[in-house]
Amino acid sequence: MTDHERQVREAFPELEYVEDDRLRDQVVEAWVRGLERGGWQDIEDIPYAWNIHEVSNVEHVRGVTRIAREGAREQREFHGADPDVDTVLAAALLHDVGKCYEYTDHVDDSLVDPDPTYASEEIPHSISGYALAHEVGCPLAVQRAIPHFLGEVPTRTLEAELVKSANSISSNAITQATMGLTLKEWVETYSQTA
Repeated sequence: MTDHERQVREAFPELEYVEDDRLRDQVVEAWVRGLERGGWQDIEDIPYAWNIHEVSNVEHVRGVTRIAREGAREQREFHGADPDVDTVLAAALLHDVGKCYEYTDHVDDSLVDPDPTYASEEIPHSISGYALAHEVGCPLAVQRAIPHFLGEVPTRTLEAELVKSANSISSNAITQATMGLTLKEWVETYSQTA
């Protein structure tokens, strides 16, 4: 097991909720590729946002995964819906893997240089996360549930909506706790400088 693989497996105990062994391994492989290409030494160094360093990306991804899992359970038990839980979990775990590429300005260049083929702020992290999921062979349903901004994917599945909603819930909590702003206020305030 490589150091990055060990880091990913330790950082995300929620991987164990994914019942399909192959899918679980694909999630890990996507993170490993992202970390290596982005030049990251430690998965915990990736911030939640370029200007919020009090919360790591790992903490946010874990929160989104836990919220999405509970949302799927509630949909099933309370409303009789039938979301594919493995799809929800894998997409939630991968929804911000693209930050490995997007936030490379936070990598200490004296340690490891990001791969310029991948690392760039030009492609939003949800799109590069989609590409990583595709590259490692995740099912199309997982890939489609990763982009979480409106307009990025034309068809929204139940699983995609769970991930998108969980991301908004977690993000609102983080921006409120760290900056005293709602997510909408944070976006409005910093979208011109991001």
